[in-house]
Amino acid sequence: MPNHDIERLKNLLGTHNDFPKKGIVFKDLFPIFQDPVAVETLISNVVHHINSTYEEKIDVVVGLDARGFLLGPLVALRLGAAFVPVRKQGKLPGECVSAVYEKEYGQDVFEMQKDAVKPNARVIIIDDLIATGGSAGAAGELVKKCGATTVEYVFVMELGFLNGTQKLDAPTYSLIQL
Repeated sequence: MPNHDIERLKNLLGTHNDFPKKGIVFKDLFPIFQDPVAVETLISNVVHHINSTYEEKIDVVVGLDARGFLLGPLVALRLGAAFVPVRKQGKLPGECVSAVYEKEYGQDVFEMQKDAVKPNARVIIIDDLIATGGSAGAAGELVKKCGATTVEYVFVMELGFLNGTQKLDAPTYSLIQL
């Protein structure tokens, strides 16, 4: 992606100090969604990256609760892949697999419907931000529990100083380094 596109997306991000708790600087993706051209730039970049990096078809895009729900279906549609949500515990019907993870500010449990990702599927996991790697790692664990393979983790933003990508079991791609 050209540097001016990355800078434009970066400049659209909102910044909220002490959210969701004191000491956290929250980077907000939502302002990008107020600009259709920015959304197109973002999604086109992710899809181009995936298509130019992997020859084999991607079967499933897994989106993390909640911003991954905005990005995941758009990317999945363009890849001709299924979309599967990963949600916080108790939000999905039917039989689910679950994984506990540590967040920057506590602990949580993610779930995914057990039959949503088929064994041997090739999966891209997508979210807005990687910080410590806890939630993305939990999503990767859920994919493994379904017998599938995470091909890559994709993020809009990466807080590189937290080294979250080092905890993941597949390559990562981040558009914006913070």
